[in-house]
Amino acid sequence: MSEHLLKMRRISKTFPGVKALDDVQLTVSRGEVHALIGENGAGKSTLMKILAGVEQPDPGAEFTFDGAPANIRRPLDAALKGISIIYQDLSLFPNLSVAENIVMGLSSTGSWWQRMDWRGAREAAQRALRELGVELDVTVPIARLSIARQQLVAIARALAFDSKLIVMDEPTSSLSSAEVELLFRVIADLKQKGIAIIFISHKLKELFAVADRFTVLRDGKYVGTYPKHQIDEEQLISLMVGRKLEQVKRDRQGSGEPLLTVKGMSKQGNFKDVSFTLHAGEILGITGLVGSGRTELAQAIFGLGQPDQGEVFIRGARTVIRTSEDAVRHGIAYVPESRQLQGLVLRQSVVNNISLAILDKLTNKWALMVRKKEIGLANEYIDKLDIRPQLPQMLVEQLSGGNQQKVVIAKWLAADPKILLIDEPTNGIDIGAKTEIHRLLRQLAQAGMGIVMISSELPEILSVSDRIAVMRHGRIVGELSAESATQEAIMNLAVLGSHAAGSECPERPAAAGEEV
Repeated sequence: MSEHLLKMRRISKTFPGVKALDDVQLTVSRGEVHALIGENGAGKSTLMKILAGVEQPDPGAEFTFDGAPANIRRPLDAALKGISIIYQDLSLFPNLSVAENIVMGLSSTGSWWQRMDWRGAREAAQRALRELGVELDVTVPIARLSIARQQLVAIARALAFDSKLIVMDEPTSSLSSAEVELLFRVIADLKQKGIAIIFISHKLKELFAVADRFTVLRDGKYVGTYPKHQIDEEQLISLMVGRKLEQVKRDRQGSGEPLLTVKGMSKQGNFKDVSFTLHAGEILGITGLVGSGRTELAQAIFGLGQPDQGEVFIRGARTVIRTSEDAVRHGIAYVPESRQLQGLVLRQSVVNNISLAILDKLTNKWALMVRKKEIGLANEYIDKLDIRPQLPQMLVEQLSGGNQQKVVIAKWLAADPKILLIDEPTNGIDIGAKTEIHRLLRQLAQAGMGIVMISSELPEILSVSDRIAVMRHGRIVGELSAESATQEAIMNLAVLGSHAAGSECPERPAAAGEEV
């Protein structure tokens, strides 16, 4: 039996107007964790879609799996060979239960008239979750779970299929540090069983913690494959981007007038008695552990779900925001955590997505869209944000994650907001695109915009924010200046609710079963 489980050679893929892959290769051994890395747009997702049978390569490709030529023409072919892919958008069915999502396609019930074995399905789902060390009610709909829990269900589904190769695309993007450690333990167990993992992530520290080898792609081309012990982070970054990255500098000239003031805002089960002020020209970073109420707070401010109590003031005037339309009218924009589920219409073009928030401004006196104005707007932001490829009619679902995020930001910048709420701005984005977005946020703040940036990445919070508010169990338990903040101080607040163990800090007690 060959040591190599997967061999892909001479893989090219051409789309209209762009060559996504050009003579790429990938070899993965049994029982190894193989990191596939590169900037957004480097071709990683396209290569994995070819592996999954979602896309077909150009003629001349060579593809073997488990020692035999592989003819994968559709996703079912990949599944039958033992290839499971966990996409970044999870590809779960929100209205179906945890059990249904895990066992869907796992086995046939026989003839068309036979009833589904629901008890067996639930037991199979529970077994898969137990392999992850996770206890979940398998009867609840996926839509009722947090994104972190949904990610674990997607991983459990791959385990249920008894796969020989599992592709994990940004698997830790919405997981807490404890859940990441749990995932890495599961991966170690899978390696012992001879299962191979292709691990795609932009978090280099995680890759060095879990991967055995690295394959680097750049601009759709194969750069090379390197054992972990022969390369370091700095060398990897250089191979990925082909250029030196300049660190974003915080150039703060002092904050301006109060733009947004939140007083005593509460929502049962999400956050409690939250108050803060955002000034013109500053970036207020809000961080905390998964489940601390950060996202729910931003959504309440934007009118997506009404708080139980609290007041909002814009430029000192009390403002009632009941809907997102109210928020937009008052100059507030919101870039959500999940760009694919909440921020974009994936099967629409770049131009259609950018114009979504200001359709009323692109119509004539007869309420008809002026297409020329719409395309002109799209080209303006494609150029400003360097969205690639520069094809306004390209479907957003065909863009890389970093360029999708730029489209979401462009959509809201086109609305000319004065206040920007942005949740996990660089989630699942490569280091080059991350630097570009950080620079953009600093430029927007320097131009007078007030920005609330929610992020789980402490280096991002520390490098981009002017002030940092830390949430724990739905409360803001501390605020730090960017100059005095450290990762240790932030984590003490996030985990202990204080700068140091034993200090007093008002907060509610943890609920039963709640993570800290």
